Amino acid sequence: MGLTRFFYELRYLQGRPRWDTGITPPEVVELVAAGQTAPGRALDLGCGTGTNCLYLARHGWQPVGVDFSRLAVRRARQAGRRAGLDIPFYQADVTDLSFLAAPFDLVLDIGCLHGIPRERHGDYAREVARLARPGGLYMLYAFGPRAARGRMLGLTPEAVRGLFGAAFVVEREARGSDPSGPPSSWYWLRRQNGPAPGALPKTPPAAPS
Repeated sequence: MGLTRFFYELRYLQGRPRWDTGITPPEVVELVAAGQTAPGRALDLGCGTGTNCLYLARHGWQPVGVDFSRLAVRRARQAGRRAGLDIPFYQADVTDLSFLAAPFDLVLDIGCLHGIPRERHGDYAREVARLARPGGLYMLYAFGPRAARGRMLGLTPEAVRGLFGAAFVVEREARGSDPSGPPSSWYWLRRQNGPAPGALPKTPPAAPS
């Protein structure tokens, strides 16, 4: 287990981490409430304990959640069962989602990408481009650049455009700051028509015991 994964598992083991608010962000609620995007397939990258997947499922969407924390995925599945909702949750690396088949109408990332090492951002971006349908929406929430746990994390707006510009157009950006302090931004990116790197789906990761 890498140090980063150990950090997250430990935080979940200790209780509810500060980022696990149990509240779906108002930006996502606004999208659903506006009714301009018909419910379809949704993918939540870094889904944590499943809050956003449960919200989407209750509003007619067909969500799939992915997180690399064993404990988070276990709790997400438990929450889904308690709610009577059949939601697939996978423990997996978001830079290798070849077990998932496109297309998804909505892709969410609320604080996942900004914690991934920069050398793996390209793999992540290729997977998002492969899985999002043409015309589909990718909503990204990310911290700005900062030093954390001995390495540089976070993204500038220019980095977001450079990373996704070959497949997406940034329709909207909202800058602000996270309640925990760091500067942050929301990005709404629209998948454009055109080829995307792909891979044949493989067997999904085994469920955590």
